Amino acid sequence: MRFNRFLIFLLAFSSLAGVAQQAQYVSKVWSPDLGNGTYKNPILHADYSDPDAIRVNDDFYLVSSSFEDIPGLPILHSKDLVNWSIIGYALKRQPPVDYYSKVQHGAGVWAPSMRFHNNEFYIYYPDPDFGIYMVKAPKPEGPWSEPVLVEAGKGLIDPCPLWDDDGKVYLVHAFAGSRAGIKSVLAVKRMNPAGTKVTEAGRLVIDGHEKDPTLEGPKFYKRNGFYYIFAPAGGVSTGWQVVFRSKNIYGPYERKVVMEQGKTSVNGPHQGAWVTTQTGEDWFLHFQDKEAYGRIVHLQPMAWKDNWPVIGSDPDHDGIGNPVMTYKKPNVGKAYPVVNPAESDEFNGPQLGLQWQWMANPKATWSFLTAEGKLRLYTDKIPDSAVNLWQSPNMLLQKFPAESFTVTTKVTFHPNAKNVNESTGLTVMGFSYAGLSLKKNADKMQLVFTLCNDARKGKKPEDKIIETAKQNAVYFRVKVIDAAKCKFSYSYDGIDFTDAGDEFQAEVGQWIGAKVGIYSVRESQTNDSGYADYDWFRVEPVK
Repeated sequence: MRFNRFLIFLLAFSSLAGVAQQAQYVSKVWSPDLGNGTYKNPILHADYSDPDAIRVNDDFYLVSSSFEDIPGLPILHSKDLVNWSIIGYALKRQPPVDYYSKVQHGAGVWAPSMRFHNNEFYIYYPDPDFGIYMVKAPKPEGPWSEPVLVEAGKGLIDPCPLWDDDGKVYLVHAFAGSRAGIKSVLAVKRMNPAGTKVTEAGRLVIDGHEKDPTLEGPKFYKRNGFYYIFAPAGGVSTGWQVVFRSKNIYGPYERKVVMEQGKTSVNGPHQGAWVTTQTGEDWFLHFQDKEAYGRIVHLQPMAWKDNWPVIGSDPDHDGIGNPVMTYKKPNVGKAYPVVNPAESDEFNGPQLGLQWQWMANPKATWSFLTAEGKLRLYTDKIPDSAVNLWQSPNMLLQKFPAESFTVTTKVTFHPNAKNVNESTGLTVMGFSYAGLSLKKNADKMQLVFTLCNDARKGKKPEDKIIETAKQNAVYFRVKVIDAAKCKFSYSYDGIDFTDAGDEFQAEVGQWIGAKVGIYSVRESQTNDSGYADYDWFRVEPVK
């Protein structure tokens, strides 16, 4: 019994140590903290689309869209709004589980909202094909509850709750034209006191067709007796931030543009969240669409003028702010150390790094961490309906973390001697993809460069055989430079690298940026698959 308790203690301690190690991660390729009391934008040069954020006591938390990727609903933590770390996910499996066990690009979790109420954390998120869900937890690291369907329906998106002073609970949301057949309008509905069900049809409160086309992403607040709805309009890469206010929750609402691109390089700027520090400062987090790099996150100062927010700098004093690129850090009462979301992974801990996601609900047999400090990926059969890796769910990927960076990984491949067409490798995934792999063909193991243009349109990949592999242990590398151009190379000793394939232009995925990662697949069914052992995965500056 004592031994069992000791073992449980050790497992718990090692798990906590793994979380703590990730929380202290400092990036070598992008850190917004300039070390002199100022910061640069973006604060997250990674695809944390549709961010919402809150403060609870001295801690800030951020959640973002995750679409088809699992685990979903990433939770980030910060002490100062500049330095962030990944602390977990609210969605371990995406419902309906069978449906999302297949790749469903662009579906799944769209823009969520996070709130803290009655000592619990709530996240409301939309699935445009099934409805609006809610999950909650006593602490942001979890465990999170199973999703509750608050309102079923197609095209109900971007929900945000508001607990009013009189105890009534409301929900504002938008509509996706692709599913609902309408868009650019916002509706407010009552919910039950538990916030688990919509109890009325609700009312249309804002129609943006005339002045605010593609109105979406609303966030609900109350201040000085006014109900506020913050929302972006005009399109993800071409729009502006608008705020509506009313003394009545159902309106009518007044309208004001509060931030636009102006003469800056920050296109959009798109939806986000208002937070207030412990010292009373107001700040706004929002995203910018940066094509293959995804929807990266900026932090803007915010002030109130005549009960209207002004976001960013306002040099002409017209009440419409423009994004800033550098600024003094928020005053949160003290200074905190630099920390960034995890990127590299040595695979030495009790769990995968929190930066990793699969392209669908995973099987338990896809990956294991070994006692030797390696990540073992067993090959899994590509779906019969798939003609390329775009539809293969067991792609283990992470977001692009900076404008330029290098990824290097070491893999040792052990294909099943009786199987053919097993492969493992490093890839950059998007509408088109490219990568390097070791591939077992008949009695040979070959080093292959793969290019698949228009993968999302069902085009077949083009494999270029580089050579018969000299050994089953290889180092794969990809360098990503400005404008997301990628160059692959390989090495047998980890020192001398040989270029492979042509330069590849990374592309976006469905509503997401390009991603980089590893995989192990096969083309036939077997009762005993081969596997690949990955020693580590390192993200470093381009040299």
